[in-house]
Amino acid sequence: MTRRAALPRSLAQRLFVSAALWSLGILLVAGLVLSALYRRTAEQSFDERLGVYLRAIVADVASPGEDTRTEPGQLGDPQFELSLSGWYWQITPLDQGRQAIKASRSLFASRLPRLEDQGVPAQLGGYRRGYGAGPDGRTLRVVERVIDADEEGHFLVQVAATTEQLEVEIWRFELALAATFVLLALALVGSILLQVRWGLRPLRHLQTEVGAIRRGEGDRIAGSFPPDLAPLASELNLLIASNREIVERARTQVGNLAHALKTPLSVIANEAHGERSALAEKVSEQAQVMREQVDYYLGKARAAARSNVIGATTEISPVLEALVRTFQKIYRDRALDFVLQIEAAPRFRGEKQDLEEMLGNLLDNAGKWAGSQIAVTLSCAPDASGAGPDFLDLTIDDDGPGLPESLREQAVKRGRRLDETKPGSGLGLSIVADLAAVYGGRFALETSPEGGLRAHLRLPAA
Repeated sequence: MTRRAALPRSLAQRLFVSAALWSLGILLVAGLVLSALYRRTAEQSFDERLGVYLRAIVADVASPGEDTRTEPGQLGDPQFELSLSGWYWQITPLDQGRQAIKASRSLFASRLPRLEDQGVPAQLGGYRRGYGAGPDGRTLRVVERVIDADEEGHFLVQVAATTEQLEVEIWRFELALAATFVLLALALVGSILLQVRWGLRPLRHLQTEVGAIRRGEGDRIAGSFPPDLAPLASELNLLIASNREIVERARTQVGNLAHALKTPLSVIANEAHGERSALAEKVSEQAQVMREQVDYYLGKARAAARSNVIGATTEISPVLEALVRTFQKIYRDRALDFVLQIEAAPRFRGEKQDLEEMLGNLLDNAGKWAGSQIAVTLSCAPDASGAGPDFLDLTIDDDGPGLPESLREQAVKRGRRLDETKPGSGLGLSIVADLAAVYGGRFALETSPEGGLRAHLRLPAA
C-alpha cells in the first residue's frame, strides 16, 4: 500500500512558519537569558545585604579589646532574635581551647553548615558564598569568612538567611516576564502574518491576472508589479503572445495545405467524372474518400492547434440555444420537440468553432433517430480530484430506437456507418470523440431514460 505524498506547503505558509518559529525561538532564548540574569542580580543583591551583617560582626570580632556581639539586636534586625526565623549568624572559633561558639538566638542551639566542608571555593578576601540546609530544613543562603583576631585567635564568621523571599521575588519577575513575552509573541506573530500577506499581494495579483487570461477575460497580464515580479510578468506576456503567434502560423499552414490538396483532388474527380468506365468510377470514389480524409485530419489539426491557445473560452449557453433553434427549423417537417434545460451556464475552455462542431454533430445525430422528442441538458460537475478545473456535462437524449451496447464503440469509429439508409459520412460522432479528447474531455454513448440513445459529452469548463 503506497503512502500518499504530502502536499507541498505554499510560499506564504513557508514564510509565515519559518519567521514565526525564528521569532518564538529568539523570544524563548531571550526570556531564559533575562531570567538567569535577574536571578544572578537578585542573588548578588541578597549577598550584599548578608555581607553588610557579616562585615559588622567581623568588625566587632576583629576589634582588639572589645567584646564580640552576642545580642542579635545589636545588628539592627529583630529577625536574628526570633527563634528559627530564617535569619542567623554564627561565630565559630577555629583554634583549640578557645571560647565556645557564639550564635544568634534565632538558631535555637542549632548550627550552620560550613561551606568549606561542602567544597565551596574561597573568593577574593576569603569570602565564601553558597547554599546549605537550615535547622528547620529550609534552604539557606550562607556567607562566611575566616578572620584573624590576633591574640583572640582565628574565627569563622557566618551569616545566613532563608531564600524564600528571594525565590518569591524571582518567581514574580519570571511570571511578569512570561506574560510580557507571550503578548510580545502574539504581536510578532500577528505582524508576521500581516507582513506575509502584504508582501505576497503582488503574487496574488499575478495569479488573478493569469486566471483571467485562462478564463478568456483578458489577453495579457496588466498592472504594475514590483521589480522582483515585473520580469516574470513580462516573460508571461511574451509567452502568451508567442503562443498565439505559433497557433496563427499553424492555422495558416493548415489552410494552405488544405487548399493545396483539395485543388488536385477536385481536378482528378472532375476528370474521372467525365469518363464512363470502371476505372473512372473507382478513381472518383477514392478521390471522394481522400477529400473526406483530408477534411477530417485537417479539422483535427486545427482543433489541436486551437485547444492550445491560452485564454480561449466560449459561452456555451448562447451557442447551444442557437443550434437548438436551427435544428428545430431543420426538422420542422417531423415536428420534433427540442427540450432544453440549462442547470448551469459555465464557459467552455476552448474555441467556439469546435464547440459548434461537437454540439451540431450530436444534435444532428439525435435528430436523425429521434421519434418525437430530444432532451438537451447542460450542467456543471466539479473535478473529482479537486486539483483541476470543473467540467461541463452535456447530455442529449432521444426517444428513438436506441443502440445496442455492443455497437456503441463501433459507432464512434471514423467512417463507420451502422445504417446506410440515413444520410451522412459516418464521421460525425468520431469527430466529437476526437475533439473531446483533444480538450481533455470525454464522449460516451449511453442508454437514455427516454428509451433511445443518450450522448454524454464532458468538456473542461473555464
